[in-house]
Amino acid sequence: MPAPIVVFDIETVPDAIALRAAGLADPGLDEAATVAQAQQRRREATGSDFVPIACQRVVVVSCIFRDATKGLKVHSYVDTGGAEGAVVQGFFKLIDRFEPQLVSWNGGGFDLPVLHYRALVHGVQAPKYWDMGDDDREYKWNNYISRYHNRHLDLMDLLALYQPRANAGMDLLAQLCGLPGKLGMDGSQVWNAWNGGERDAVRRYCETDVLNTYLLYCRFQLMRGGLSVAQHADEIALVRSTLAEWAAQEPHWAEYLQAWPASS
Repeated sequence: MPAPIVVFDIETVPDAIALRAAGLADPGLDEAATVAQAQQRRREATGSDFVPIACQRVVVVSCIFRDATKGLKVHSYVDTGGAEGAVVQGFFKLIDRFEPQLVSWNGGGFDLPVLHYRALVHGVQAPKYWDMGDDDREYKWNNYISRYHNRHLDLMDLLALYQPRANAGMDLLAQLCGLPGKLGMDGSQVWNAWNGGERDAVRRYCETDVLNTYLLYCRFQLMRGGLSVAQHADEIALVRSTLAEWAAQEPHWAEYLQAWPASS
């Protein structure tokens, strides 16, 4: 049986402790003031207020899980307060348990490096993820770490042929393929939403992003011959019927369905 598919995406906010340690903010400031000062200093230095990857704190990891027996599932690991280590460990434990095909959009450029640093900070264990053939010889030739291996498929990186100048945003490609794209907010709004207590809004935004990525992965499989036209149509029908079930529980899935007309 093929390995299950796990499509993932993360949401992060600036880590005040890391910002002070990196000299991007003065000591003694509260969290909001620390972030504001660090962002201002980054704007002055680089023209962007995006803080370094090592200074990002993971608040949500959302996953679409797809396999032949469990169907289509969505699950998010959310930091409910001082639990970033548990969030990161939960994600890597999923990999250790199922050894899935990982799929992301720019996961190699952002999501996984952030998860690596935060796993290191929190003492997270991820032996299967880091196996490059020392424990399992199959992983020497196909592992999660090597850029040109397929156990982790960064769709953006592959479609750009590993040329950064050819990178494209997920939102644009999703819309060009007839999908809703981003709903609710964008990445630049996550910090203010999270700091304002809108944790569910951030989680829902992350979940719709990861669904967009899964549907782009299905389109990629159609393009490369991994799915026939009929199989792709069946998968899209499964996603739509599953979304109808999820929509009864969570409003963002109803919004997603409404923004994704059947004609597309």
